[in-house]
Amino acid sequence: MARIKVERSHNLGREAAREKAEQLAERLAREYDVRYRWNGDCLEFKRSGADGRIDVAEDSVKVQLNLGLLLSAMSGSIKREIEDVLDKNLKA
Repeated sequence: MARIKVERSHNLGREAAREKAEQLAERLAREYDVRYRWNGDCLEFKRSGADGRIDVAEDSVKVQLNLGLLLSAMSGSIKREIEDVLDKNLKA
């Protein structure tokens, strides 16, 4: 099992960052059959072979992803994709 952790700072504020996380979760739900729910400022998500969370704060976003055996082989490319998406979407 692989674990991915990525943290990025932002200056969007909590509400705008939550909206970005919600948009991302909706896209993941459509494209990859991901189920998600908010628990306070934490977006928890799950699908077959992977689960994790996105913690949204006033000035940062933390992504934690646990990959099952089959997806672990792709952990490097998955981490790069997460970093790219965060870098693109957290710009003011």
